[in-house]
Amino acid sequence: MSDRVTQPFIKLDQFLKWQGIVQTGGEAKLRIKNGEVLVNGKVETRRGKKLIEGDRVKIEGKTYEVKLD
Repeated sequence: MSDRVTQPFIKLDQFLKWQGIVQTGGEAKLRIKNGEVLVNGKVETRRGKKLIEGDRVKIEGKTYEVKLD
């Protein structure tokens, strides 16, 4: 069994709101659906994608590292 299953996580749409990258859940949903968000270098279109510590999210040319302290 993978450690990824038991590690703390945050969903992609929640992460975008938490970091202040988007203002609303609706905006997060649209930007993800439109293919504007990369997770670990790949386009991610699932707003419920689980992010764990160390994952990298890129949007608008900026990269954000997931830190779940």
